[in-house]
Amino acid sequence: MRACKNCHRITEQEICPVCKTPTSQYWSGYLCIIDPEKSEIAKRMDIKTPGQYAMKVR
Repeated sequence: MRACKNCHRITEQEICPVCKTPTSQYWSGYLCIIDPEKSEIAKRMDIKTPGQYAMKVR
């Protein structure tokens, strides 16, 4: 599993399919956003679409 350095989305690819930024294998904190409009964490991280995200990416 890898995480995007820009949008923090978790993916298997080396380039993020959403924002086309390189991904990293060094991440921590798994976050699953189901309803970003009601989630306070999604608002703080500026997440607009549901999906799997990393809290911290190096």
